[in-house]
Amino acid sequence: MPPPLPAPLLTAADLVVGYAAQKVSRPVAGPLQLSLWPGELVCLLGPNGAGKSTLLRTLAGLQPPLSGQLGVAGQSLAGLSAPARARQLSIVLTDRLDVGNLTVRELVRLGRYPHTGWLGGLTAHDEAQVQAALHATGTAAFAARPVGELSDGERQKVLLARALAQDTPVVLLDEPTAHLDLPNRVALMRLLHHLARQTGKAILLSTHELDLALQAADRVWLLPAGGALHAGTPEDLVLSGAFAAAFVHEGLAFDAATGTFALHAPTGPAVQLVGDGAAAFWTRRALEREGFVPTTAPAPLCVTVPPPGATGWLSQVADQPPQAHATVAELLRALRRGPAQP
Repeated sequence: MPPPLPAPLLTAADLVVGYAAQKVSRPVAGPLQLSLWPGELVCLLGPNGAGKSTLLRTLAGLQPPLSGQLGVAGQSLAGLSAPARARQLSIVLTDRLDVGNLTVRELVRLGRYPHTGWLGGLTAHDEAQVQAALHATGTAAFAARPVGELSDGERQKVLLARALAQDTPVVLLDEPTAHLDLPNRVALMRLLHHLARQTGKAILLSTHELDLALQAADRVWLLPAGGALHAGTPEDLVLSGAFAAAFVHEGLAFDAATGTFALHAPTGPAVQLVGDGAAAFWTRRALEREGFVPTTAPAPLCVTVPPPGATGWLSQVADQPPQAHATVAELLRALRRGPAQP
């Protein structure tokens, strides 16, 4: 017999999230049917105002749902005490914490409080969990430094280390890449995917890093503004059109062929682009930036890109002789001048 399938670590049934006023409740999203499974990285995506942070805080038990059921480890989240909930769920928020003069190691040690209590001493097992969290996040090398001296990227890794030291089956992160530069954003997303795989934890993060999420996430929770949540692999959501539809009201055009959002809306003449590979991809980008409309169909203007390992572009207008260009910059300058006069 095949082994039994694992049970989801977190579930939501008919969940409605929002804010409860004295007389009128203001729903933000729902009803939602959700599940988080062991060993997966899930990215919560959607336009501004869709309710991503509200949903994440509700799942963490930081604010009550307006209606519906939330379960963690087979138990009702509402029925768990704060210490019991902290042994099942850990969360990293975007809020900058005032940690005084704590060192990195001291801050990560605070992740053990659900298991020891604030006044409890750390056992050898607790210290081992702290050290493992430091190593997993690459923060052990500066464990003795004050947190206040860290860069944003280092600080975000330390907060993740504290969540890992808490040793919960579910880890929730709200915009963990918000204050990071591009290399650190890429490194953090890679780290989270690796941790989900290696530890068997379910990791859910909300993010605006759409391109990175499409590459890193095992599943995506796509929350359009005022719409129903779509859950699935990034590829299925892209191919079904759900991903592009979720951001259409933001004025963004998503190109499913490249997995990117179009920055420019070319309206100029068509250019037949001949060739493939990296040179064709980047030449297309350059032509679109100049306002041209690259196409594979015949057009009065044709640009041929060099094959892999070679250099040199060719441009040709109608029946005129082709012109050679050593770089993309030379090609663009020639196209701006227009066809050479006989």
